[in-house]
Amino acid sequence: MPLPVVVLAGGLATRMRPATESVPKALLPVNGSPFADIQLAWLRSLGVTDVVYSVGYLGDSIVRHVGDGGQFGLRVRYAADGERPLGTGGALRVVIDSGAVPESFGVINGDSYLSLDLPRVEAAFAESGCPALMTVMHNRNRWEASNVVYRDGRVIVYDKTRPEAWRDRMEWIDYGFAVISRQAILDGVAPGASADLSDLMRDLSLSGRLAGFEVTERFYEIGSPQGLADLERHLSSGAA
Repeated sequence: MPLPVVVLAGGLATRMRPATESVPKALLPVNGSPFADIQLAWLRSLGVTDVVYSVGYLGDSIVRHVGDGGQFGLRVRYAADGERPLGTGGALRVVIDSGAVPESFGVINGDSYLSLDLPRVEAAFAESGCPALMTVMHNRNRWEASNVVYRDGRVIVYDKTRPEAWRDRMEWIDYGFAVISRQAILDGVAPGASADLSDLMRDLSLSGRLAGFEVTERFYEIGSPQGLADLERHLSSGAA
């Protein structure tokens, strides 16, 4: 059975203002349809059956629109940050403390549209013996600045700050989908703490405990006006 997937959809989406002053980024229109509809249909096409939305800013709009997920052939639940933003790591701690996920689960941002062989990703995670796996793409700074050193199924270094000592070897990039164990979050994020998942993943990479899975097709996202335009063209081309 496919792992459940947590969709991180609690951010403020400041790069997409003013559109996101009244609409959460997950519901921004893409070729006339709310992005959540497109992302959830894609997840269902991969065999996913259970989704947990981690919501924050304008999260009520997502709950009202997506509901229980039945219209997408999914079971959808929700976990909310509360009165203050907790960051992606803190949000995952809330998801875990709510009991919404089993021992391992997938994680994707609420603005990402990807190409994945999900059974192979999940198998690679299970075989790795690591507490987390990051999908990566050989990017060479094409789409965004590369931030990963990857070799033979392991993320050797992941660091969004791209430290000088590693920069020349950072040819890969975080592709946008991860598989994480509950224990990795419990060990790395305190209850109620504000934390960034990228910091936890960096620490796991530096301790040799972050597996990797290489994906070859480019990623798409709606976190910027250019990213939204690129995705609309991609979907309109019929290539998706």
